[in-house]
Amino acid sequence: MQLESTLTCPSCGHQATETMPTDACQFFYDCQRCRARLKPKPGDCCVYCSYGTMPCPPIQTDGKGMCCT
Repeated sequence: MQLESTLTCPSCGHQATETMPTDACQFFYDCQRCRARLKPKPGDCCVYCSYGTMPCPPIQTDGKGMCCT
């Protein structure tokens, strides 16, 4: 399982590599450059599944589906 994912801000394109939490979904992330607040896209459980290079740990482990319902 990979615990690092690079988030890309849809507003300004800034990229930041972050360590994903293993015990909870991250619903919000504030871009370090433009301060836009990222929220999951419809159907995604967290910002990593929407904007990251790797899906969150529960999705990596369990496959498709909502990890935090």
